[in-house]
Amino acid sequence: MLLSALKILIFFAIVLVVTLGAIQLSEMGHTLRVVYGGIEYTLGPVQALFALIVLLLLVWLVVRVLGAFVAFIRFISGDETAINRYFARSRERKGYEALSEGMLAVASGEGRLAQDKAARAAKFLDQPHITDLLAAQAAEVAGDSAKANEIYRRLLSDDRTRFVGIRGLMRQKLEQGDTATALKLAEKAYALKPKHSEIQNTLLDLQTKEHDWKGARAILKEKRKQGEMPQDVHMRRDAVMALQEASEVLAEGNSISAREAAISANRASPDLIPAAVLAAQSYIQQKDARNAARVLQKTWSVRPHPSIAATYAEIVPDETPAARLRRFEELMRQNPDHEETRLLRAELLIAAEDFPGARRALGDLAQKHPTVRSLSILAAVERGEGADDAVVRGILARALVASRGPQWVCDKCHNVMADWSPVCDSCGGFDTLTWREPDTPAARGTIVPQGIEMLPLIVGTSAAAKVVRRTPSPTPAEPVVEHLPGTTSMVPVPPEPEPEAPAQPVEVADVAPGMVPRESDYRTVRAPADEDNEPAMTVTDPEPVAVPVPPEVVDAPVEETAKTVRESDLPFSHVPPDVEPPEEDAKIAGKNR
Repeated sequence: MLLSALKILIFFAIVLVVTLGAIQLSEMGHTLRVVYGGIEYTLGPVQALFALIVLLLLVWLVVRVLGAFVAFIRFISGDETAINRYFARSRERKGYEALSEGMLAVASGEGRLAQDKAARAAKFLDQPHITDLLAAQAAEVAGDSAKANEIYRRLLSDDRTRFVGIRGLMRQKLEQGDTATALKLAEKAYALKPKHSEIQNTLLDLQTKEHDWKGARAILKEKRKQGEMPQDVHMRRDAVMALQEASEVLAEGNSISAREAAISANRASPDLIPAAVLAAQSYIQQKDARNAARVLQKTWSVRPHPSIAATYAEIVPDETPAARLRRFEELMRQNPDHEETRLLRAELLIAAEDFPGARRALGDLAQKHPTVRSLSILAAVERGEGADDAVVRGILARALVASRGPQWVCDKCHNVMADWSPVCDSCGGFDTLTWREPDTPAARGTIVPQGIEMLPLIVGTSAAAKVVRRTPSPTPAEPVVEHLPGTTSMVPVPPEPEPEAPAQPVEVADVAPGMVPRESDYRTVRAPADEDNEPAMTVTDPEPVAVPVPPEVVDAPVEETAKTVRESDLPFSHVPPDVEPPEEDAKIAGKNR
């Protein structure tokens, strides 16, 4: 507003000055006399001023005419003139119009139109670093990969477009699945522009897929310096890479470097379970039990895991169950209310033969959150307290269809993996595995979680296998459905008479009824070759009890039952040598001694 007012004032001031000057000249009375051809011309002040202006205009017009004549002479002789510049500007205008239309065609996905506009722009513009780029993008949109590859290679010869050419070739190799060549191209592009965010992310992704953990850690460090990654995310990912690098170094036999890398990874991310386990194992190898326990206790306080408890047991491998229970109190005190802590306490109490205490430690987990592990612990407690076989087998039948509990699940694609890995096998996501229970019911029974091996396996696979034997048997005319070893299909085979087994020596537990036998309590005796004489077990019920079979097993035909219950699906796939599987007509051990 003030600027506009100032301009108006200046304009009026100029008009006022010119007016006053003209008035002053008219009042002076002086005249200008010009004599030309014997004729005298007398001009007043105002007339003289107008005559001067006209004279200047005539001079300017003469100069312009002379300049046009000289330009025409130079145009005829072939020199660059204004006429050439006019036509050059016209060509440049047409070229930039074609260039802009080609860019719009690429953005809209019209590949053929974009190629035509790129060719027209290259015809009118003498700027190949721009027109070639448009031509390459138009060829990609049109699906002509060979043409795009040719143009990208042509861009490599110009320093201004070398990075663009390398990036285009890298993207083509990624689409083709040639990650090795794409990695080399990404490294060259990173050398040209180290701060390019897209190249950093692509190079980091390729290095993790190729297990180049050292190079990936360098890229992470550079991203952290540039402020593109938060500090906590950088520390977590760097710890994951350091852990995997330590694992590979350990596999090559360099245990010293592996120990240092594992300890460094654990310090960077204490909640990383595999890093804590590897660091604790390195301390155990160095006979440093104090630091090993400290590392495991710190991780247990953040995220309890069965592998941590297993490694904690390796600190003192030859201790008694009672001593181990006392030593584990320090570990369980770090996170006493966690479900994993309650399951661990119950297992330790079972190993110490304190079955009432194990039941109290387990609480209502088997009812509120029934899993294979919690139901197996409950079955072990029932067996240890002398419950009927029907009760134990009923719990095991529930365990067959129960959830497997927490597993390594990918947060990105929900893939379930048996062991932890920095990269998901399904989607290739980095650091996406989390120890949790799968969301989908189908994935909850895929992989048996770690920690089931810690159970004192009291009942073997034969107990659960009796569920199949107690289903209605087929008539003699019908074939029996059996599972062929080494295959996944069920085929009917004719029934064959079972040959009489020769007399074999068996081990019998010499313990009081209701007690769990130890390895030192077994004695070898000679048993007759009669199927009624089966290995003894320590139970208090002299008469066999009918096995409670789930409704879906009873109502299903034999073929479906055989497909449903297999030995590999049972919760106890490994039976320790000091435990005998229960049989239907077992005798009470130790009463006749």
